[in-house]
Amino acid sequence: MDPHLPAPRALTVVQLPDGTYTYTDASRLPTPQVPPQVVQHIHQAPPDRTVQRLALGSGIGAGTVAAGVYFGPLLVGALTAIAANLAILAFLAVALTWGVVTVVKSVGGPDGKATTSSLRKTRRG
Repeated sequence: MDPHLPAPRALTVVQLPDGTYTYTDASRLPTPQVPPQVVQHIHQAPPDRTVQRLALGSGIGAGTVAAGVYFGPLLVGALTAIAANLAILAFLAVALTWGVVTVVKSVGGPDGKATTSSLRKTRRG
């Protein structure tokens, strides 16, 4: 570099309001106004977004967020369906047991009544 030449200045390309571009000195540009950063804590987030905010905040990525959004309701639906099926099966078991006991009592005569009473005694003892 030639010592007789002035030091090069950092020039920046700026778009003027009329749409044209020009070079300007970077030191003459106005400083950008930075809005204050608002930090929202996890306990202030709505409950359905907490997992997504945790995943994004810890840098896990969009795959975890997508999995939480997709598989969360899917898991709730599957567990609800399983619980409904178990409730129906329990009701059927009670109804069928009551029906069998009633039929054995009415059709079996004294032997059926003795059988139900012996079953009752074995359950209690």
